[in-house]
Amino acid sequence: MHDDVRLFEKICLEGFQSGLSWLTILRKRENFRRAFAGFATEKVAAFTEADVARLLADAGIVRHRGKIESTINNARRCIELVDERGSLDAFVWDFVTAAPEGDRSRPPGIPTHTPSSTRMSKELKRRGWSFVGPTTMYAFMQSVGVVNDHVDGCFAY
Repeated sequence: MHDDVRLFEKICLEGFQSGLSWLTILRKRENFRRAFAGFATEKVAAFTEADVARLLADAGIVRHRGKIESTINNARRCIELVDERGSLDAFVWDFVTAAPEGDRSRPPGIPTHTPSSTRMSKELKRRGWSFVGPTTMYAFMQSVGVVNDHVDGCFAY
């Protein structure tokens, strides 16, 4: 995946999924898109406390104040990142192309995070993002195709 809007959406949804079933998030995905203006960073970055209140009352999404405020904050941080790097896509995919040798291979078993997801998490946190821990970033990296860690015999391998 290389579309900045979809990449931002995936990061946000992975944050909302933290501690919950992914199926819960998938069932509410269209509601999230509606509630968060299609995950257009400029629109989400302009959300106010009134928008937070509106979202906390929206039964169609996960009503967690911290995750809602994180999404708004991350939209603001994303705009800064894009101003610096040119795109969210360039930032994300640099974690593949710039990975140290040996960091691109699939770790044994089914990992919850990798050195690359840990580096991405640390860099995003350094830039002020939240709900972007190493496990969340690894799930994000899987969902957008940055890593393929399907085990031999899996239909998606």
